[in-house]
Amino acid sequence: MNAWEPIAAEDKAARPAFGLWRAATDGQPPPTPLVFASPHSGRDYPDDMMSAARLDAQAIRRSEDAFVDDLIVAAPSLGATTITARYARAYIDLNREAFELDPGMFEDQLPEFARAKTARVAAGLGAIARVVSEGQEIYARKLMFSEARGRIEAAHRPYHAALERLIAEARRAHGFAILIDWHSMPAAAARSGGRDRSSDFVLGDRFGAACAGVLTQRVEQELEAMGYRVARNAPYAGGYTTEHYGRPARRTHALQIEINRGLYLDEARLTPTAGFEDLKANLEQLTCALAGADWRALKTG
Repeated sequence: MNAWEPIAAEDKAARPAFGLWRAATDGQPPPTPLVFASPHSGRDYPDDMMSAARLDAQAIRRSEDAFVDDLIVAAPSLGATTITARYARAYIDLNREAFELDPGMFEDQLPEFARAKTARVAAGLGAIARVVSEGQEIYARKLMFSEARGRIEAAHRPYHAALERLIAEARRAHGFAILIDWHSMPAAAARSGGRDRSSDFVLGDRFGAACAGVLTQRVEQELEAMGYRVARNAPYAGGYTTEHYGRPARRTHALQIEINRGLYLDEARLTPTAGFEDLKANLEQLTCALAGADWRALKTG
């Protein structure tokens, strides 16, 4: 497991925007319809971001889904093609629409199409975040729109172009695709929503709009059989990825899985705890169950 990594401007263009591990080799079709994605576990912090920041990288890292990519590292060997972010979430959030931008963060005027008025932007969590945990402002100065466009072209567009290809490949091979979008949530968020106990996992299917109910139910059953507490759609119902790609009628099913960081992470130090390996093994068990399941009912849309 690697800590955060600063990236110099001259090295950025040479680095891929994402990591991609295929479940199949030698041009063979994917062996299962599973596509796993981790858009918030990237930990590359380019110099062009850090030179504008008031916070250091360790403080900004609190917005990461730290080490989620390592939790699912075995997925390709178990049949799930996997794509993971390289760049940090605070640099460009891949679980947002590309131009979901806050005009107040920019020195120059944004084009009309980029003047987003979403709840996420209002909270400081647009495609380029204004704040990290506890409302800490990330930047010491206002950005230019050219900087935002550069981040979108360097990271957001190639990531989603690749994800679209992976989904299309799965659908061609199997008649449908299952996208699992992996995230982690602060332990404090896992206790929200008026529940008596915190949730270990939150499954977000956009209240049934993003995937067939049988998928959410199967994941829920597998996790509960392992002893985990599972909630649905609260406090997270699924973000841009789940909403954008989840089209059951078109045979693409998307489910967001939020993992309670308290299961595996020291949130203050941002280091894995003793629970990391147990959780990793259980997620491998879940992957095996999903890879071996009979999903023929999903072909009908």
